[in-house]
Amino acid sequence: MQFNLKRILKALLLSTSEPLSIKDIQAVITRFHQEAERWKKDSDEVGEAISEGAEQSLMQELISQVPTLLTATQIRDAMEAIERDLREANEVMRLVQGPRGYQMACSPEFADWVRLLRGETRPTRLSRPTIETLAIIAYRQPVTRSEIESIRGVSVDGAVGRLLEHDLIAVIGRADLPGRPIQYGTTEKFLEYTGIKSVDELPSSDVLSPNQINDWLHKKDEDDLTDRDMGLPEEIAKQPASGSSFD
Repeated sequence: MQFNLKRILKALLLSTSEPLSIKDIQAVITRFHQEAERWKKDSDEVGEAISEGAEQSLMQELISQVPTLLTATQIRDAMEAIERDLREANEVMRLVQGPRGYQMACSPEFADWVRLLRGETRPTRLSRPTIETLAIIAYRQPVTRSEIESIRGVSVDGAVGRLLEHDLIAVIGRADLPGRPIQYGTTEKFLEYTGIKSVDELPSSDVLSPNQINDWLHKKDEDDLTDRDMGLPEEIAKQPASGSSFD
């Protein structure tokens, strides 16, 4: 019997449908040593004759191998190794890391088969205007509907409603402004949708940086902004506006 962290982590991942956090894994190691202490105490009370048996010897060997403290770095390294092994072996399973921890998931190429098994409909794709609205909320949050419309230049009622329906955004408060308008922010499902652990991992964006958005909001009251003013690439700036309709 040997302590193999990768194999133990695989077993833990496959034993639950919930994300497995680093703290969850460390708690398992702690409980193992707590039970080991009780086992050693019981063995001492029973006597040397039993404690020298084959089973007891194997248990003692295992206890000596399991570290009393498993660091977050050790767990992350082992998880990365598992993810790499699964990918290189082209397994049907993939290891993904979300905001709440690690989780085994089916490889994307088999997603339709799983969907058919569950009797689910094909997921609806978000339209470009909806994605643009989601991006503004993600980078600007907390943000009000009027602020989003000031940046996009069109009504966002349809886009905001669609994002709320898909649980990608949620009401997170009210702005300290006349009328106390509702503020929106992204949800945990948004993190899962984008494959990141926190909004801090969003790529930096010159177009959507909070400072520039604040400047645009103030400037919007003075004159109209073009796509070029907002820092969009030349080829995009030449394209016609997407309009105010939403898919």
